[in-house]
Order: sequence, then structure tokens, then C-alpha cells
Amino acid sequence: MSGRLGKREPVGASGARPGPNADRRCNAWLIGFLVAAIAAGLPACGKKYVGVKADPLARAYDTEPDWNDATKVIPLNYQQAQGKRVFYADCVWCHADATPAGPSNRSNVTPTPALMNDGAKLNGLSDEYLEQMITLGGAAAGKSSMMPPWGRTLTPEEIRAVIAYARAIAQPPYQPPAGSGPQYGIK
Repeated sequence: MSGRLGKREPVGASGARPGPNADRRCNAWLIGFLVAAIAAGLPACGKKYVGVKADPLARAYDTEPDWNDATKVIPLNYQQAQGKRVFYADCVWCHADATPAGPSNRSNVTPTPALMNDGAKLNGLSDEYLEQMITLGGAAAGKSSMMPPWGRTLTPEEIRAVIAYARAIAQPPYQPPAGSGPQYGIK
């Protein structure tokens, strides 16, 4: 202890007071340690960083099991999820082989309606054509007159959501056309 009460001088491991260069030696050791640690990581600097693959389901608003492969799950955005809601409330009875309540009515309709995920039939139709067919009903499109016009039951947003849902679950997957504009129209 020095002459002042309560204040202690730093003491080294040998019991002697450290010399004036103790702080410099400590700083030099710390800097040397950091340089060695950084140098040990340098071989990784030349390698390209491969990030973690983003899980498409992590950002999905909802999901739908793939109707053709039970091991796959299809991620849905908000609009597609709204279309799924409408589909299971109104469309599943004729555009799926099974419903949450059991078998569908699809086999009793002539001509047999396309499955909602039938990309072979639906991918070639424009969104505008599908929107008109849903809005005006099957008879207006030359399809089954048993498909009612949904234009007074569903909002235009709900109809577009059903189409977005059909595009999301389509097998083969839907590829938007390169050109813009309707491919087909109802007269």
C-alpha cells in the first residue's frame, strides 16, 4: 500500500510492482493475439460465401398439400390463401375428386369439370378468360351450365384470388405467357 489510505498499487505475479512498460506489453500481447486469430481465419476469406438456403415455407402465408405428391407442400401467398379459402367454401364440390366432407360431385357433372390443379387444361387459359368464366358461369363459356355465375356471389378480388390459387397449385406448374393480353375471350 502506498501512503494514501484505501488505494492499492497494482502488484505483479511475483509480488513486485509492474514496471512502466507493463501496459505496453499487455497491449502488444493482445494485438498479437488478435492478429493471430484473424490470420487463422484468412484461408476462408478466399472462399465464396454460400448462404443458408431460404425455406420457401418460412415466408408463406399458408400452404396446400400437393394433390399429386403427398410429400410436397406448396407455399401460398396472401392472395393465393384467400383463393384457397373461397375454393374450399364454394368450388371444391366440383373441381376436386374429394372434399373435406367426402367425395365430390364432380363425376355427376357433364362435361366433367377440370380439377383445380389440372395445369394441362387450365394453364393455357388466360386469367381474363378464367375470370369471365367464373363471373358469368359455365354456360357463357360453352362449358357446363351446372357451373353457376359467381359474379354476384364473389367479389372481383375473390375471383382473382381463386385464379391465383389455381395457378399456384397447377400441375404441371403454371408459366405465365411471354406476351400480354387475353388469349381467349367469352363472346
